[in-house]
Amino acid sequence: MILNFSDYSSNQKYHLMTQTVIPRPIAWVLTDSGNKSYNLAPFSYFSAVSSEPPLLMISVGKKPNGDLKDTLVNVLKNKKMVIHIASEQDAELVTQTAATLAHGESELTGTSLNTVEFEGFSLPRLAQPTIAYACELYEIKELGDVPQTLIFVEIKQLYINQDVVQTDEKNRLKIHAERVKPLARLGAGEFSAISDPFTIQRPK
Repeated sequence: MILNFSDYSSNQKYHLMTQTVIPRPIAWVLTDSGNKSYNLAPFSYFSAVSSEPPLLMISVGKKPNGDLKDTLVNVLKNKKMVIHIASEQDAELVTQTAATLAHGESELTGTSLNTVEFEGFSLPRLAQPTIAYACELYEIKELGDVPQTLIFVEIKQLYINQDVVQTDEKNRLKIHAERVKPLARLGAGEFSAISDPFTIQRPK
């Protein structure tokens, strides 16, 4: 089966892409809406794009009514965000925080999620996730007619829960993915967990 993308609407293209670019990591993004209210939203158009400088990228669309999403509004204003790696046990909470709310209304309200200090950073982090990145805005690019906004952020600090990390024989940090249990996004309402990780040595 060959599908010509010129035959499909934007929504159909999105549907096809999100069902075939799988699995996708989820950026669970916390930003400051002001007045001690924090916005929390998941994004599966998310990737690491550079290590020097250490950059992450999320791609943000618009709200159903065409307004800018709160994540973009907040990062334009405050230049900071905290990106968490959600675990499979967080799937219901991740979905819950995808709700479209009025600006300033926090997705954390009414959930079991708690925030804790992210030492050395102005924003807190969620207490539950085992990995979190303290990030500052690096660059913003807009693509397409809608447009879709690419937010590039630079990692300033990385939080890793001690339970998922150890030091190897070369004195490097080893993150145990099977302990993190990262949640992955598939198509439609589907998610996935990782199976048992395996190792293959790259050729020299």
